[in-house]
Amino acid sequence: MTTSVETQLGAQVMPTEWRDFFALTKPRVMTLVIFTAICGLLAAPGTIHPILGFTAILAIAMGAGGSAVLNQWWEADIDAGMKRTQSRPLPAGRMRRDDARDFGIFLSGVSVMVMGLAIGWLAALMLAAAIVYYAVIYTMWLKPRTPQNIVIGGGSGAFPPLIGWIAVTGEITAMPVLLFAIIFMWTPPHFWALALFVKTDYANVGIPMMPNVAGEKSTRLQILAYTVLLAPVAIAPWLIGGTSWIYGWASVALSLAFFALALPVGLRKRSESDDMQPEKTLFKFSILYLFALFAALVADRLLEAQGIIAPGAFA
Repeated sequence: MTTSVETQLGAQVMPTEWRDFFALTKPRVMTLVIFTAICGLLAAPGTIHPILGFTAILAIAMGAGGSAVLNQWWEADIDAGMKRTQSRPLPAGRMRRDDARDFGIFLSGVSVMVMGLAIGWLAALMLAAAIVYYAVIYTMWLKPRTPQNIVIGGGSGAFPPLIGWIAVTGEITAMPVLLFAIIFMWTPPHFWALALFVKTDYANVGIPMMPNVAGEKSTRLQILAYTVLLAPVAIAPWLIGGTSWIYGWASVALSLAFFALALPVGLRKRSESDDMQPEKTLFKFSILYLFALFAALVADRLLEAQGIIAPGAFA
């Protein structure tokens, strides 16, 4: 059956290049996925052979890429109606939709098998759960139906550090669950800051993002509320004795900075001529926040391993 995207293009699809396949994996998003997975792997107690560690990260990257491809396969028509996604390979007509689907299934399936055979089946199970969570639960079910799509769907992006940790230890304990919870709580204020200044795009394609359904005022207050809730979760690894003061004070400072930027976003009213600079600043900082927080976790662990600081109870 011909899709509406293909119909608009007269069923003519331009030759596909390897760059288009790579673009489907959402390499910018994958950067954060890979980074947090590596941090989970490095922060975990114990050691893993470098080749196995590389294999685990490669499998996570393939799984994340595969789920991103399936996301774009399913949402090709939606992407065609949004300015910021119109140039993606499928809506731009540079790839057949079936080819994208097959590529996504291939990446996803291979990633889980590689993880299971090389690392362990608990890590593979978590990777499979992450793929299904994003490609099916979030993309196909939550996103088109509820403005809580980001809140509930945030779990899909929270798996990488958990999987990285399991790759080393082979078990799930309090620390990797907290790393999962940090990203889960971080996702709503991060994404809703973006949704505030691209809400017209979502409205045009009928996606019920929070600003379009509950209104800007409610969205802003929820951004502020989730920022407040994020702080104790981010600091919790230190509070339970899982890290030293290195991570502890870094998490406090970063959370205070996050709150300082979220406060004007949460309380302000914008005019029609507003350039939404506070929202854009918060969105950009939220990415830096997560990078810095997980980098502090790894630094804490490495300093402990060198005997420079007292060990935390990584449990």
